[in-house]
Amino acid sequence: MNDLNKDVLIGLVFIVGIWSFISGQFVISTVLFASAAIYSNIVMRAKRNS
Repeated sequence: MNDLNKDVLIGLVFIVGIWSFISGQFVISTVLFASAAIYSNIVMRAKRNS
């Protein structure tokens, strides 16, 4: 998976999390925000180590 695909995936998860928060689905938005943050940290750590 190249960098563009990873950025698009993280961006989409973040936008869906915002949409879930606005519509009142707080549990789903919390899970989506957490998954975006964790995935972003994993990608950045892998880039730094290689």
